[in-house]
Amino acid sequence: MWLKRSIAVFSLIASTAFIPVDPYSSTIRMPYQQAGLSKEQAAAHLLNRFSFGIQPGQIDEVVKMGLENWLQQQLEASVPDTKLDKRLADFDALKMNNEEIVNHYLTPAQIIRLGIQQKIIRNDSLSNTDREKYRQELAKVMRASGVKPVQELHRQLVNQKVLRAVYSNNQLKEVLTDFWFNHFNVSLTKGQSQQYVMSYERDAIRPHVFGNFKNMLLATAKHPAMLEYLDNALSVSNDNERARRQQNNAMLRAARERAEARLNDTTMQGNALLQQAVAARRTQGLNENYAREVMELHTMGVDGGYTQKDVTELARALTGWSVRPMFKNGPAMRLIENLDEVQLKRRGLIIDGDFLFRGDKHDESEKIILGKKYSGTDGYEEGVAVLNMLASHVSTAKFIATKMAIRFVSDEPSQALIKALTNTYQQTDGNIKAMIIAMVNHPDFWSKKALREKIKSPFEFAISALRATKAQVMQPFQVFNWCSKMGQRVYYYQAPTGFPDRANFWINSGALLNRMNFGLALATQKIPGVRVNLLALNNDHEPESADEALRAFSKILLPERDNEENIKRLTAMVRDANVEEKIAVAAAKAKNNNMDEEGEEETRRQVTGDKEDYKKEITSMAQVVGIIIGSPEFQRK
Repeated sequence: MWLKRSIAVFSLIASTAFIPVDPYSSTIRMPYQQAGLSKEQAAAHLLNRFSFGIQPGQIDEVVKMGLENWLQQQLEASVPDTKLDKRLADFDALKMNNEEIVNHYLTPAQIIRLGIQQKIIRNDSLSNTDREKYRQELAKVMRASGVKPVQELHRQLVNQKVLRAVYSNNQLKEVLTDFWFNHFNVSLTKGQSQQYVMSYERDAIRPHVFGNFKNMLLATAKHPAMLEYLDNALSVSNDNERARRQQNNAMLRAARERAEARLNDTTMQGNALLQQAVAARRTQGLNENYAREVMELHTMGVDGGYTQKDVTELARALTGWSVRPMFKNGPAMRLIENLDEVQLKRRGLIIDGDFLFRGDKHDESEKIILGKKYSGTDGYEEGVAVLNMLASHVSTAKFIATKMAIRFVSDEPSQALIKALTNTYQQTDGNIKAMIIAMVNHPDFWSKKALREKIKSPFEFAISALRATKAQVMQPFQVFNWCSKMGQRVYYYQAPTGFPDRANFWINSGALLNRMNFGLALATQKIPGVRVNLLALNNDHEPESADEALRAFSKILLPERDNEENIKRLTAMVRDANVEEKIAVAAAKAKNNNMDEEGEEETRRQVTGDKEDYKKEITSMAQVVGIIIGSPEFQRK
C-alpha cells in the first residue's frame, strides 16, 4: 500500500514539476511544457534548430505525429527522399569514386598536360599571353578526351547541397552534415584538395553524422581532401629502418647519383619534370599543419591542455599518411598497381581505399604525446591510436559539447548544459545521436531565452526563405551566388576554422541590406531559375491592401510568433512604393562609402529601369513578402 501511494504521489509530482532526467538516456523527453511552451511552439523550435526552415503546414504535421516521434524519425534519417533523388540523378560526380573524379574533372593545367600527353595539342602551340587561344586549346582537349573542367565538379557540389537543404525530408541529417563539414573544414580554394571535396562530404562526413565522433575524426584524417588541405600528405620522415636501408643500398645510391647528373642536361626529354620531382623531394620533411589543427580545431580546443611539443610529437606519429596515386598512366599509380600484397608489405605500404600509408616515410622513433608514450614501431596503427586518444580526451568531450550547444541552443550556452553534454559524450564514446537527445532533454534547450536566439547564416537564411515560400528551385547555383553576395561562399572558406557560428560575424548593416534585397528578389521572381507562388501560399487569396498582406504573410512565414512588434516596424516600409529602390541604394552605399549622387542615381536606374513599368512590375503582395523575409525577425531561428 505504501509503495502504491508513493508511486502515485511521484507520478503526480512528475506531471506538474520538472524532474532532472538522466543525461545518458536514449529516451527522448522534451520538457517544453515546464518552459511554458505549447506543442505548436515547441514544434516550431524543433524545426528551427533541426531543419533548414519551417515549411507551411509543417508545424501541424509534427504536432500530429508527435514531437518525440518526429525527432526519432530524423535521428534515423529513414524518410524516403524519392523526389530529391530524382533531382540529383543527373549529378554524375555523386556516383564517382575519387579515382574516377580526378581523371574526369581536371584543372586547366591537368587538361593541357593530358592534351600534350595524348598528342591532341603541341606544347609549342601554347601561349600564356593569348588567353583566347589558351581557352580554345582547353576546349579542344576536352572534346577529344571527354574530360570536363573542375569548375563543373564545383558546380555539382554546390547544387547538390542547395537541393538537399531545400528538399530533403531528412532535414536533421542535412543540418548535421553542414555542421560537421564546417567543423572539419576543407576548402575548394586549395588546388590540391579541390577534386576530393565532393567525396569528402559524401564519404567522410555524411555517413558519420549520427555515429561516434572518433569514427568521423579518423575518416576525415585519412581522406585525400584533408590530407592535401592541411598538407599531411607531405609530412614525411626518414627516421625508420626501411629508409636507412635504402640510403645504404649501393644500387639505389647509384641510381640517385645518375638522376642528379641528369639535372644539368637540358636537352634530355622530361628533364623539367625530373627537376620538379627532385626539388619536391629535397623539401620534404615534417609538416605540423594537420597535427596543430586536429588538436586546436577538431578535438581538444585551443585551451585543451596540449603543448607545442605535443603538436610536434603528433605530427611525427602521423608521418607517412598520404594519398594513394590515382592519376591514370602516372608513374606512381603504375608502380602501386604492379605490386602484390607481399611486395606492398615488404615496402611498408598499406592501402585502404584512397589512403596510403608509407612505412618508409614514417618516424619510428619513440614519442610522448599528452604524457602517453608510443614506441614508434606500430606504424599506421600508431597514428590511429593517437587519434583515438584525442577523441576520448576530456578536453575533446567539453570542446565538442560546447560547439554543439552553441550551434543548436545559444551563442552563450550555460555551463550546466555544457556539462550535461560533456558527460553524455564521455559515457557514450562520443555518440552524436546521444548528444542530440541529451540536448533536447535538457531544460536549457526549451528556455524562452533560447527561442529564436540564434541568427541564421546567409545559407540558412536563403534556404529557410525557399522552404517557407515552397519555392521551386531549377537553378540552385543562383542561390549559391546570393549566399556569396550575403557573405557566405559555401565550400570556399579558406581557413580551417570553418565559418564562425556567432551572430556578430553575420550581422552588419551591409549584410542586412543584402538579405532584404534577397527577400525582395525572391518574392518578385527576380532570381533566375527560382519561382514562388505567393497566391497559393495564401490559399489563392490576394490581400486587398499592403497592411492585410503584411498580417497574412507574417502568420505564414513567421509561424508561432508574436508578430505585432515586427508588423509595427514593417508597416511604414510596406506602404512605401519605392522601398526596393531605397534598399538597393542603401546597400550600394554600404558597399561603397564614397558613392556620390551620380552613383546613387545610376543604382536607382539599374533597379527601376522605366519608372512606370517598374511600379507596375512589383505587386503589393510580392513586395510585402520580400520585406518580411528580409526583416530582422526572419533572420532568427
